[in-house]
Amino acid sequence: METKIYSVTELTSELKRLIEEKYPFIWIYGEISNISAPLSGHLYFTLKDEAARINSIIFKGQLKNLKFNLENGMSVIGFGRLGLYESKGAYQIIFEYLEPKGIGSLQIAYEQLKARLSAQGLFDISHKKELPFLPENISIITSPTGSVLYDILNIINRRYPDVNIRIIPVKVQGDSSESDIVAAIKLLNEYSYSDVAIIARGGGSLEELQAFNSEPVAKAIFESSVPIISAIGHETDYTISDFVSDYRAPTPSVAAEIVVPIKDELKNNINKFNISLSSHYLRFFEYNKNNLNRLIKRIKSPKRKIEDMIIKNEDLYRRIIRSKINIIKQLRNRYMNTHNKILINNPVKYIIQYKEKVNNILSNILTLINIININNRHILQQSLGKLDTLNPKAILLRGYSITRTIPQKQIVIDSNNVNIGQNLEVLVAKGSLICSVERKI
Repeated sequence: METKIYSVTELTSELKRLIEEKYPFIWIYGEISNISAPLSGHLYFTLKDEAARINSIIFKGQLKNLKFNLENGMSVIGFGRLGLYESKGAYQIIFEYLEPKGIGSLQIAYEQLKARLSAQGLFDISHKKELPFLPENISIITSPTGSVLYDILNIINRRYPDVNIRIIPVKVQGDSSESDIVAAIKLLNEYSYSDVAIIARGGGSLEELQAFNSEPVAKAIFESSVPIISAIGHETDYTISDFVSDYRAPTPSVAAEIVVPIKDELKNNINKFNISLSSHYLRFFEYNKNNLNRLIKRIKSPKRKIEDMIIKNEDLYRRIIRSKINIIKQLRNRYMNTHNKILINNPVKYIIQYKEKVNNILSNILTLINIININNRHILQQSLGKLDTLNPKAILLRGYSITRTIPQKQIVIDSNNVNIGQNLEVLVAKGSLICSVERKI
């Protein structure tokens, strides 16, 4: 029997066929790592457990259908098909569907969106708008057919029937519910009809409440200039809309109680306030009346007051005159003292004296400069004579010579510092000689 020898391509193709036939579609679970998201929109990652790992991919179209974002470290269960990437000889899983292991994808999406919007500051108290105390116009965004709407209307009409109410009907669950709610909030702000709005629906599962856990609805509530009360589900239900709204009511009925006061209670409070205000006003009037009477008694007659003012003005006039006379005397004495000092210390006399002193000093300086010049000239001539005596060229003219090594040009003063046969340079008065040492004496 002849042994079959495969080429790399043949073997890889055979393995690809076997794998794809054996495992056309499989369910698998593992932990996601090494996520890579290129511009193509596809998502590449590694699916691993404690002992092994598989390269994985989910294409752009399937990725859009996921209700949560894949993250490194997330445990997932997925449905996909095995394939062999022939050029690299590596197999991979191409996923059609993924969901978090142990927790629903909607819950994961909810937690991820909540964390992201919180980091962006959409839940900060500083962004919350104050609810009006007594609104004239209220809008209600909810389903027109549910019992929630009738509960809200009954409570508002019972508490404060004079308020104007506008109903903006929307779908509160299903495919178009998210866009319906966003459009209703935009309509609410476009016409500036309402002082406040209530977004409401009854309780439901996480999937039924999904529209109120979406980012577009959250952004629309945050950007609304009209204050919004969120009343979604039961007291234990918390949606993203609750966190981003200006006020969260645990139920739609509580929202109706929050939005308007009870008219009869308000009337009673106003009556009590009027009674208190009247009592306060009477006490205030009586107090000021008594103060006025005391002031009237303390007021002097106009004639007496004028006489007192005349006396005070005359006294003030006399004091001003005396003060001016004293100031004039002081200025006159100061002037005379200054004038006498100027006469005594006449500057002309001092200028003449200082001029004579300056002339004498100048004459002495010129005489001293001449003496110094004569002495310096004598010292210079003596120094020049010494320099001529010590000049090496002058010594050479008397028949002496200077011997230097070659090429260092160091002066030779000891015969022990040269060697037999060493060339030396002998400087004489005119020129130099190159000599060789034949012997040392």
